[in-house]
Amino acid sequence: MNRILLFFLLFPLNSICQNSLNTTLLYHWMDSTIIGTTLYNNVYNEVWGMVYNEREFAVIGSTDGTHIFDITDVLNVNEVAYIPGAAQGASIVHRDYHDFNGYLYIVCDEGQSTLQIVDVSDLPNSHSIVYDSNDLFIRAHNIFIDTLTSHLYVCSEKKLGINNFNALHIYDLSTNPELPTHWYTYNDVGHVHDAFVKNDTAFLNCGNQGFKIVDFSMVSPMLAVMHNELASLTSYPDAGYNHSGWLTEDGNYYVMADENPGKKMKLLDVSNLSSPSVTSTFFSDLNLNQSMPHNQIIKDNYIYTAHYHDGFYVHDISDPTNPTLAAYYDTFDPPHYNSYMGAWGVYPFLPSGNILVSDMQTGLYVFRVNNFTSNISEESNLINIYPNPVIDQFHLNLNKKSNLYIYDSKGRHIKNIIYNPNLPINISFLEKGFYFLKIKGNNFSYQKKLIKQ
Repeated sequence: MNRILLFFLLFPLNSICQNSLNTTLLYHWMDSTIIGTTLYNNVYNEVWGMVYNEREFAVIGSTDGTHIFDITDVLNVNEVAYIPGAAQGASIVHRDYHDFNGYLYIVCDEGQSTLQIVDVSDLPNSHSIVYDSNDLFIRAHNIFIDTLTSHLYVCSEKKLGINNFNALHIYDLSTNPELPTHWYTYNDVGHVHDAFVKNDTAFLNCGNQGFKIVDFSMVSPMLAVMHNELASLTSYPDAGYNHSGWLTEDGNYYVMADENPGKKMKLLDVSNLSSPSVTSTFFSDLNLNQSMPHNQIIKDNYIYTAHYHDGFYVHDISDPTNPTLAAYYDTFDPPHYNSYMGAWGVYPFLPSGNILVSDMQTGLYVFRVNNFTSNISEESNLINIYPNPVIDQFHLNLNKKSNLYIYDSKGRHIKNIIYNPNLPINISFLEKGFYFLKIKGNNFSYQKKLIKQ
């Protein structure tokens, strides 16, 4: 499909953005040939990031389908893959993405669509669609993959020929990631809009039915063992349509947003899963009555938010009781608050520290947030890993006890290890792939690349 690609590099876009704080625009892409939606003229939707073959990729959805860009070098960005949507055109508002073990999973929430699974392991050289069918479902609003259990969580799923939606349908990817198999169905609520899941403990954003924490770890369909609801919140400050959220790496806090004008984001203390409580509320503060947060992701002590009309926002939650504004970029200009337009999604887990943002009208952005986004990048050659690549064990040329933090290629925290200089570090539990090792002591912090063979 031929397109006119409009992109801008390394300089301000006054026609698009007029306001920013601690944020540098590295790259921007939009395509003037793609049709917008009938409602609001929205062209783009969700954004996602991936790392394969030591290269960084941005994924963005449009009314046409899915676009994948190699953004390793922001001065030389290329669209390396395009996957046409099973449903296309002016009715398509929502697409959603997650990748897992070399596969990109794609869903759409309009029309008679499909689940699409794309083998992206050979990017940027090639990709292949390995599954494109409506046998499992024709629509889904959001998906989340629990990489620790290989379970695909599908929110608000509709099957072919059935009028009702499943609130949450869970599929197993461990046997064959190209052909998900049904594992469990959850319909205790009428609707699950979005979910964050870790070790099969699911944090569910249930729209007008509030927020729930549900433990699926003991589920055994063969033995008829059911899920366990740990907590439910239906009454909380600025309650509205409970839309989305994300968990901190340590599992102690969860951010959630209610998708209503003037509703602030909530930071919850979930250290006791059976008794979550709101510790603070906050948002862009541009318009107290009309501003509306959409999607949030937490990395380290920062919440990254696609904030609809207000653009891209970052809040520092080092003090959970008092989140503070750290950065922003207005992707949607001028602001007006009478519709669902502006920044849709955000992705902060790329090894480079670059941040991806999608805006429904203005397309894909790659940002550098100044001063604090390089915590997972290569920092020093003072410390070496040997051998590297690693089979099961490695050593460090470091004579100090320290804490080791292992992250996957998308920057997601996997495991903490206490380092003893006299002992090798065992990583036999890791799958083959590309990782980052954060080495932290009392007066030092280094980040290193780690390859598991």
